[in-house]
Amino acid sequence: MKVAGKMSIEKGGVEFLGGSRIVLLEKVAECGSISKAAKAAGISYKTAWEQIDALNNLSDRPLVVRVSGGHGGGGTELTAAGREVVRQFHALQQEHERFLAALDRVLEGGSDIFQLLRRIGMKVSARNLWSGKVLSVTPGAVNAVVTLELKGGDRISAMVTRESVEALDLAPGVEAFAMVKATSVIIASELGDARLSARNILCGEVVRLVEGAVNSEVTLQLAGGNTVSATITCESVRNLGLREGQKACAVIKSSAVIVGVH
Repeated sequence: MKVAGKMSIEKGGVEFLGGSRIVLLEKVAECGSISKAAKAAGISYKTAWEQIDALNNLSDRPLVVRVSGGHGGGGTELTAAGREVVRQFHALQQEHERFLAALDRVLEGGSDIFQLLRRIGMKVSARNLWSGKVLSVTPGAVNAVVTLELKGGDRISAMVTRESVEALDLAPGVEAFAMVKATSVIIASELGDARLSARNILCGEVVRLVEGAVNSEVTLQLAGGNTVSATITCESVRNLGLREGQKACAVIKSSAVIVGVH
């Protein structure tokens, strides 16, 4: 991942100078001819003159002028103001590149924003995606239970193979993320003394309820600030009497949780 950006200068809310126009000015200075400069810059003769006219119109002083005489019968050249504009643009461009390089060093340092950008950059179909640190790894004969501590102290456990634990180098303190599809989340309005086989029971408040023709999306906010979304039938919403502001719990089997590392 690398910070990238292009520099341009505006005047009166209109782009005055950018990379392509600077290239054109440089080619005019080298070639002394608009036609040759246009060819060298990879644009048409008409476009070159349109760019030059725009620059001259926006500038306080002409940057390019026609000259007459000589063996070729005349040509085009940069004025002193044009040469100064090119010089200043390159000076600003160097500062801009140093600024981008400084941002790159921040990202390479593993800052919080870098971690956030990497998470945002992930494209997954799972509706629920959380980041945290591995709290514990409990190995079994075939599988292991990996528990992640999310922000605010929320926790979620996943059942993964021992091969996956080794392949991902999962161990306490390792940065990781957990994913769960919304269709794998069960919503309960009241658990009471009920005993469930699901390892993850995350309770919070309904903060969003979006009803569709057949299914609805229910989003809970947990005590630690994380959210959990579930896709359930509209009939289930009615049967549970779900509404925004109501307390409810998300029930997730550990086998439905996918664990990954960055």
